[in-house]
Amino acid sequence: MNQIELYEFDRQGFIHIPQFLTTAETHSLSCTVEQLETHARSNLDKPKGKISKWGPKYYLCPDHGYHFEGGIENGETLIIEDFFNFSPAFDFLVSHEKSMEYISAIIQEEIGINNSELRIRYPGNFSGTHMGGPLSHKYRYTFNSKGIDCMMVRIIYFIHSVKSEEGAFCVVPGTHKSNFNSPYKCSVNDEPGMIGLEVDAGDVILFTENLRHGGFTNSSQKTRKTLHVGYGPSWMMSQNISTMDEPPYITEETWDRYEVKQQKLFRPWLQS
Repeated sequence: MNQIELYEFDRQGFIHIPQFLTTAETHSLSCTVEQLETHARSNLDKPKGKISKWGPKYYLCPDHGYHFEGGIENGETLIIEDFFNFSPAFDFLVSHEKSMEYISAIIQEEIGINNSELRIRYPGNFSGTHMGGPLSHKYRYTFNSKGIDCMMVRIIYFIHSVKSEEGAFCVVPGTHKSNFNSPYKCSVNDEPGMIGLEVDAGDVILFTENLRHGGFTNSSQKTRKTLHVGYGPSWMMSQNISTMDEPPYITEETWDRYEVKQQKLFRPWLQS
């Protein structure tokens, strides 16, 4: 992360990095996401037996190790967590060298992956605004003598372009430093200060969870698909809703594929 990016991340709480992924990486992710969406849709009628401590019920795919909840109708979102288990095509995102260079610049402790979700937002859907202001220790944003020191941060990987009217990721810049909770109770589209971040395929957005954020209403006929990977100190447990504060859900098959440096990002306590 260069000095301009550090300045902008500290000032705004996010940075948009164009052409972060190669064309080949973006194409591979796009194809695999299509396969995962198709597979999850085939399981929509299966009973959802995993109850999250946050409330939603999830289906755990026994063959491919992903959790999902939600729907595919107008206005709905299909959230697929633990997508890493679905295919080796996702493996390169674990310990992705370019990603880790950015993450290591803003997390001072040993780094772990705590979140992995594919968000598929169908026409009419929106993501309500959340976070911003004084939050729990889990999401804090601080600065000390060594520089920026975050808890949970995320990278969103974009496999296709997204315009504002297609449900763009949106933020209220600077709210990661706010001393007040947002007083606004309006829709995400109408919240004062909220801006949409339009992107192209291969771009990423890196942001601190302490930043107020959401997703504009998808008023197009295009389905919006994004991959989210969350990072934090290695002692932080899963921040996927299906497995909140449990050890990250990695199948034996996936675990055996990983190199030691990849395994350490999920279960550092198992490594000497």
